[in-house]
Amino acid sequence: MSIKIGDAAPEFSLVNSNVEKIKLSDYKGDKNVVLLFFPMVNSSVCEKELCSTRDGLSQYEDLNAQVLAISVDSHYAQKLWTEKHKFNFPLLSDFNKEVSQKYGVIHDIFAPGKLDYKGVSKRSVFVIDKNGIVRHAEILENPGNEPNYEAVKEILKKLD
Repeated sequence: MSIKIGDAAPEFSLVNSNVEKIKLSDYKGDKNVVLLFFPMVNSSVCEKELCSTRDGLSQYEDLNAQVLAISVDSHYAQKLWTEKHKFNFPLLSDFNKEVSQKYGVIHDIFAPGKLDYKGVSKRSVFVIDKNGIVRHAEILENPGNEPNYEAVKEILKKLD
């Protein structure tokens, strides 16, 4: 099942790298949410994407948005990566792959013929407004590509 613009965003509760529960509904009525799914920690494109997000976080904050990044990595791996790169937004562990499945962003096979990993999140971005409605959805089949961050910011500008 794939999430479409105008859909209610599926609720979730995941742990961050400090094993604190974070729910999507924590931001309802207060902040828009930029939900980034990424394949895995310690990979080059994911590092570029999340470091770029870290360095530009003030732009999202100025647009009243909370960035949440989700991968199927354990919170232990995410904690080490967060400390290494000093990420200033939560990385959430979807270790059981339930949220990635709810959002329709699971690779059946990641890097076919090379790695053949099953059940890795597709690089994706969703913008969810303060009412919990999806206002932007971009799901990338090629993990080497990054989302259109300018489109995300344009959508956010229209929400507040």
